[in-house]
Amino acid sequence: MGKLYALLAVGLACALLESSLAEQCGYQVGGWWEGAADGPYTWGYCFKEDAVKLDYCVHSRPWPCVPGKQYYGRGPLKLYFNYNYGAAGEAIGVDLLNNPELVVADPVIAFKTAIWFWMTPAESAKPSCHDAITGGWTPSAADQAAGRVPGFGVTTNILNGAWECGHGSTQEDKDREGFYITYCPILGTSPGMNIDCDAQLPFGWSDKPVHLPK
Repeated sequence: MGKLYALLAVGLACALLESSLAEQCGYQVGGWWEGAADGPYTWGYCFKEDAVKLDYCVHSRPWPCVPGKQYYGRGPLKLYFNYNYGAAGEAIGVDLLNNPELVVADPVIAFKTAIWFWMTPAESAKPSCHDAITGGWTPSAADQAAGRVPGFGVTTNILNGAWECGHGSTQEDKDREGFYITYCPILGTSPGMNIDCDAQLPFGWSDKPVHLPK
C-alpha cells in the first residue's frame, strides 16, 4: 500500500505545506523527519487530516458552511474551506459540504478529492496543476514576465504561491522539490526543468519584487 501511495503521489506530481495544505502529497500529509532511514523524502502519508482542527469557513453563496461542520485540511492533497468541499463533492457526486469527514473515512473519496484538486483550475487566471506539468498550459506574456513557466515549480505556485514563491528559496519549497526528485526515479521519469518557484511571482500579483513578512 505504501508503494501504491507513492506512485499515486507522483502521478498527481505531489504539493502543500503541513500548516496550509501539507505539501505535494508526500510532504502534504507528513511523517518525514531529518535523519530518517533512507532519507526524509522516502517517508510520508502518515496523517489523514490536520492535527489542529479549525473551521476554515468563509462566506460562500453556492457552498455555505453547515453548522457544526469544520472544513480543515483532509485527504492526500489536503482539501480546505467550505467552497472546496462543496465544489469537490459536486464533481465526484458526494455531499462533502454536509459530510466533510468522508474525506478521511473513505480512501476512495479521499483520492477522488485529491485528483479533483489536481485536475481543476483553482481560479480563472491559473491553470490546473495537471496542465501546468504535462504540457497542457501555454503561459501568457504576463506569466512569462513573472517567471511562471511549465514545470513542477509552477504547481507549487498554483497551490501556495503567495507564501512560497517569488521571494527566494524557502524550506517548504525545498522540501517539495525533495519529494518530487525522490519519487521521479521510482517511476523511471525525469524531474524535468523549472522545479522550483524561487523566482516566480505568485499568480495574480503584479510584476514587482515580492517581499513577504517572516
